[in-house]
Amino acid sequence: MRAGSRSFGLRAAAMMLAAAFASAASAAPSGVPPVTVMIDHAKVVKLPEKTHTVIVGNPIIADVTVQRNGILVVTGKSYGVTNLIALDAGGTLLTESLISVQAPNESLVTVQRGLERESYSCTPNCQPSLLLGDAQKYFSEVGGQAGARNSLATQR
Repeated sequence: MRAGSRSFGLRAAAMMLAAAFASAASAAPSGVPPVTVMIDHAKVVKLPEKTHTVIVGNPIIADVTVQRNGILVVTGKSYGVTNLIALDAGGTLLTESLISVQAPNESLVTVQRGLERESYSCTPNCQPSLLLGDAQKYFSEVGGQAGARNSLATQR
C-alpha cells in the first residue's frame, strides 16, 4: 500500500465518521420532529400535558414564552440549532426536541459588496432590512434609523 492511498483512505474514513456524527446530531432527540422558526418570527407549539418546566439549551438562539393551556411561543433570535426540554413537576423528562432558527428565504435580497453584505426585504419594494451577518456600518446605520423612528412613534 502506498503512503498516498493510505492517507486518502484515512481522510475518507474521517469524513464518513464526521458525516455520521453530523447526521446523528441533526436528528431530533426522542424522534420528535424539530421546531423550525425563522429569525425574528414566532411559532406556536403545543406542550405535552403536565409540563411544569421548559428549558431552552441556548436562549441566544431561541426564546420561549409559556402561555396557558400548554401553549408555548418560540421566537427565533439568532441563527442556529438548540434544544427544548419539557419536564413534569417531578423533574421527569416529558419530551426533548430541537429548535432550528433559519434565515427568511422569501422576498429577501442580499447584496454582496466584496466582504460587506447588505440585506433588503422586497415585499414588493426593496427596503433595508437588518439580518445577522450584515456589514457593521450598514447594520448600525439602518438600526439607528429604525430605532429613531420607533422612538418618535412611541413618544407621547
